[in-house]
Amino acid sequence: MRVKKKMLVFCWVKFAHVNWRIGEEEDKKNAADLLFHTWKQPQPSQMALLQLSQPFLSDVKNPNFSQINKTLKKPTTILIGRTKPFLLHQLKKKKNWQKLSALAEEISTGLQEEGDQSVIEEVIGKKEEAVSYDWTEEWYPLYLTQNIPDDSPLGLTVFDKQVVLYRDGDGDLWCYEDRCPHRLAKLSEGQIFDGRLECLYHGWQFEGNGKCVKIPQLSTGAKIPQSACLKTYEIKDSQGVVWIWMSHKTPSNTKKIPFFENFDRPGFRDISTIHELPYDHSILLENLMDPAHVPISHDRTDFTAKREDATSLFFEVTERNERGFAGNWGRERDRSTPDYIPNFLRFEAPCVLQNNREIVGKNGERDYFSGLFLCRPSGQGKSMLIVRFGNTRKPPPLLRIFPKWYFHQNASKVFEQDMGFLSSQNEILLKEKLPTRELYINLKSSDTWVSEYRKWMDKVGHGMPYYFGHSTISLPENPAVVEHAPAGFVANFSASQPAKGGIGAMYAPNPANRYFRHVVHCKGCMGVLKSFTAWKKGLLLAALVLAATAILVSGRQWKALLLVSTALCLAGVQICSTAISMNTTNFIRTHRRL
Repeated sequence: MRVKKKMLVFCWVKFAHVNWRIGEEEDKKNAADLLFHTWKQPQPSQMALLQLSQPFLSDVKNPNFSQINKTLKKPTTILIGRTKPFLLHQLKKKKNWQKLSALAEEISTGLQEEGDQSVIEEVIGKKEEAVSYDWTEEWYPLYLTQNIPDDSPLGLTVFDKQVVLYRDGDGDLWCYEDRCPHRLAKLSEGQIFDGRLECLYHGWQFEGNGKCVKIPQLSTGAKIPQSACLKTYEIKDSQGVVWIWMSHKTPSNTKKIPFFENFDRPGFRDISTIHELPYDHSILLENLMDPAHVPISHDRTDFTAKREDATSLFFEVTERNERGFAGNWGRERDRSTPDYIPNFLRFEAPCVLQNNREIVGKNGERDYFSGLFLCRPSGQGKSMLIVRFGNTRKPPPLLRIFPKWYFHQNASKVFEQDMGFLSSQNEILLKEKLPTRELYINLKSSDTWVSEYRKWMDKVGHGMPYYFGHSTISLPENPAVVEHAPAGFVANFSASQPAKGGIGAMYAPNPANRYFRHVVHCKGCMGVLKSFTAWKKGLLLAALVLAATAILVSGRQWKALLLVSTALCLAGVQICSTAISMNTTNFIRTHRRL
């Protein structure tokens, strides 16, 4: 066939091999440049064949054909239109062109039918510019102030750095590296003795700025070695949350501590919970900034989530900088409502996400709602989350009768509903070792925030221990450390009981069960669990005594009264058992045919 102003280049690709039928090296460079610069008014079939080339075009900055050979993994055909002729090998057989045209038309028809306009468009060859970033020069949410224990040290982790937090005899908070300088034992396994942090291995005691003040085994008259001191971390208590500055080289910058305006408003009430979760913090943040999954994943969890409410959403990015991004979002069908005020989402480095809503009442009064998510990376495949929901509106009388622990266990239920597929998502990312652009299909009507977050990771990920970005990744250099591995028959048996924690009061640490994900981190729920357990034992004992007495007495009236009392005690035992189960038993999704 004749080729005049427009000529065609065919790239026949076979499993990691590219055979460019172009001729001279200069023509090869022209062909590669053509992929990015000289496409003019492509036809649908041309666009379809270009779509086939996306996986390897995204990896080519300059014409480097050895890189292309390594990148391609399956046969791909690329049709290119150009405006200036250059040397080409002519097509040998007319039927090859006919087959290729038919293939292009078929693919283009399929793409048009599927509606690719709904997918977030990607610019070939474009990468986010890296910005200066050091993960240690940030404030991380460490713990809720109200839940820090008074009588024991608390071991926590930020990325791969283990720290210990405790209150001294004066009630002041201190934070150290979680290892004793003597033999590297964990100080979080120690105890508070006379207001000092004591290592439970040999009894070394530390106070204040990490100075060692007592070594029981030291000879009389000998001085404590100057090297027997702890590495300290700076912490700040702000709006009910303890924050930690991870750098020992750079002085702390208190301006980086987030301030949440709604939580300082008069009359603002919130419910705060803390959860330890078995997947990476980036997976967690993705999930939290994804409103589209709520009606499906959390269908009928409460009155706000119904699967029939799943619909298209709109997203409007209003701010984008090196510290994060922000914007408005809401349901597409609500956008045209008069005086409609959308939701406002803000993500701020390193891992702070807030979702705010303002509602104007009929009388002009404004109510403010906030969903605050403070995420902390706590190791490879692990994260810890502080959740704070609050508003300025007075709760209805019906909600006031529910205790706080009920809302806490409901929050645990929500995370358990997501846990299965989020954990598998984490596993696939580690297995595939590819950026999310190669794995995700991000829709404009549901995944805008996810795409924005991963692109932000592209810009700052070089300053993190590991990350998965939109276009780039950096895998962990060191394998994850498995801690608290059960040893022996009893511990192994205990670990096999995921919901109850095993034998008696012994619980094997397992972030997959509700007790270790939430209850051990919440003073309120721990107190409720102990109270219900004590009541259950007391009522059960009372029921046994009343039943035995009913058997011994002879009077009908006394026997009836004692049996009724026994039944009431047994009902109380059942209520306590239900409450205990609600706080310790995982939600199990029941799959059903709809």
